[in-house]
Amino acid sequence: MKSKRRWKSILTLLRRALSFRKGTTKIGIYGPPNAGKTTLTNRIIHTFVDENEDVGTATEVPHETRRAVRRAGVTIDLKAKSLEDQNSDLNSESEVKPKRGKAKLKLDVVDTPGLATKIDFHEFMAYGLEEDEAKRRAKEATEGVIEAIKWLDDIDGIVLLMDSTEDPYTQTNIVIIGNMEARGIPIIIAANKVDLVDASPQRIANAFPQHSVIPISALKGENMVDLYEEMARRFR
Repeated sequence: MKSKRRWKSILTLLRRALSFRKGTTKIGIYGPPNAGKTTLTNRIIHTFVDENEDVGTATEVPHETRRAVRRAGVTIDLKAKSLEDQNSDLNSESEVKPKRGKAKLKLDVVDTPGLATKIDFHEFMAYGLEEDEAKRRAKEATEGVIEAIKWLDDIDGIVLLMDSTEDPYTQTNIVIIGNMEARGIPIIIAANKVDLVDASPQRIANAFPQHSVIPISALKGENMVDLYEEMARRFR
């Protein structure tokens, strides 16, 4: 049994290595509910593909995304004018820095449902949903978690979002990272929502020192160049 698992792991790593060489990688946007996954995915698409295209809708209701959405044919271009224009509106700390390494990365982006160890329909009722609708959403959200986990078998790299205003030492975060590490998938942690006054991305860096942690605001576009540079470096 151990030998079988070892061979499966080796085959997974070989498949992932060959996928990187083909020139297009599949990057999963993962994280707990309301961490900003869809907001980040939309920003990537707006910056590098079409400013009017959304892959999904982000709201304050948890588990708004309950099915994985794949957007193929995205090129992260660190020299793109749209990226320079986006950063010109931000403060000096977020201005475009000198580019490092390879300037382009071709990828498919997969926006995944929020991962959770428990989904209770009462969560949805707290946002004004009727009981039947809340139960339906809870069922769909549970199915979404299963789908997101299955996608890990076909993902080449992960941008893992965490809310930097919240305690990173949660059961969900620990289970997520443990699962990804066991599969040997490259991970970048994006400490999101740094535009909020109670944000503390350093807490996330302290909690998971074995991984690159990039502080960002997917909503405001802060420090996005840093994230794109790290993606180009880690996921090529």
